[in-house]
Amino acid sequence: MTTETLLREQICLLARSMFDRGLTGGSTGNISARTEDGGLLVSPTGTSFGRLDPTKLSRFDANGQFISGDQPTKEMPLHSAFYDTRSTAGAVVHLHSCHSVALSMLPDANVDDFIPPVTPYAIMKLGKVKLLPFFLPGDSAMGEAVRGLAGKRSAVMLANHGPVVAGKDIEAACNAIEELEESAKLAFMLRSMNANILTDAQVKSVVEKFDVEWDV
Repeated sequence: MTTETLLREQICLLARSMFDRGLTGGSTGNISARTEDGGLLVSPTGTSFGRLDPTKLSRFDANGQFISGDQPTKEMPLHSAFYDTRSTAGAVVHLHSCHSVALSMLPDANVDDFIPPVTPYAIMKLGKVKLLPFFLPGDSAMGEAVRGLAGKRSAVMLANHGPVVAGKDIEAACNAIEELEESAKLAFMLRSMNANILTDAQVKSVVEKFDVEWDV
């Protein structure tokens, strides 16, 4: 198999895994990854993570031109914004995951540091998560909002919509966005319970120990 064929299959395998575990339902969510030649493979518009076809993924060349496959997700401006502003981005994943969306609707949600430090793992895999305001699905303004962060965040939360995460490769991006949803689930469960979340000193120790990209 060629490297691209393996990547196509990996994208579909990981997407199916997230669908099967209820992390995004119906035809929601989108996923993309860099190819060896600098192009992109992207999930097509209107497709389900549970039924992606490796041969029908949207294919872009290194200049950003659509060259083959089905028509890409309408959220391409969001994906492009991460690739254009983060040189380390090798993949981008966007889900409509339940607990992170619920957390984004609460009036006391932290805009600059959306995921409370309930465990060290979201810190290690995501850094600080920026909560962005509500945009209409497909609105290019979402991409502009990500560009406005100047590459300082690997993850954002779209209010009333879902998380978006960039990673060094497809597996890292999927692992990180799953950690975001699990951390949001914990935070939601622990609301109003005076839980012992990590202190500022403990967060700092995690950031320093694991060399976390931590936008202050």
